[in-house]
Amino acid sequence: MGEIEDAIERADRESFTKDPPKTLKGQIRYLLKQMGSAKAVAAELGVTADSVNRYRRGARKHPRADVAAKIDDAVRQRWQPIVRKRRQRQAAATGGVTVETRARFGYTSSAGSTDDGRFRRLTVHLPAAYAQRLFEARDSGASDQQMRGIIAEGFKQVYFQDGGGRAMGLSDVEINDIDYLDLDY
Repeated sequence: MGEIEDAIERADRESFTKDPPKTLKGQIRYLLKQMGSAKAVAAELGVTADSVNRYRRGARKHPRADVAAKIDDAVRQRWQPIVRKRRQRQAAATGGVTVETRARFGYTSSAGSTDDGRFRRLTVHLPAAYAQRLFEARDSGASDQQMRGIIAEGFKQVYFQDGGGRAMGLSDVEINDIDYLDLDY
């Protein structure tokens, strides 16, 4: 996963109204309910169906660290999909998305101004149209670079040009060398 997709995933997890199962047996039972069979769960986790059944019964209580991480990720990816979708629809319709980042921003502008990129720490609320484009891009399998382009375009409009009030000669904004990026909606 790319940085933008990770940030969207973290924002989704913050919207949980109830914590996902914490015990191994609870997590396996949830995955079995969601996926229908031990064979399907085993294929997702990269273990055998017998191992999945042992985890479910409690006969095996401590999976390898990599398997435990896969179990946790699989549960969190499937946990509360309706809550996630509702929050995303609200952000795309009216709420927008807040992007907090520290990254190198470079831009192309009219003659006589600098285009040297520099690190900036920004927290910018992007309108709902950018949130909708970002979610649609992620759902259609867009690359991290394409999603960065959507965020960069939003930063250009909202932050650098202040909604059309300044820097009208600014033609292109790029986000590079991201230290961190966090989304909230």
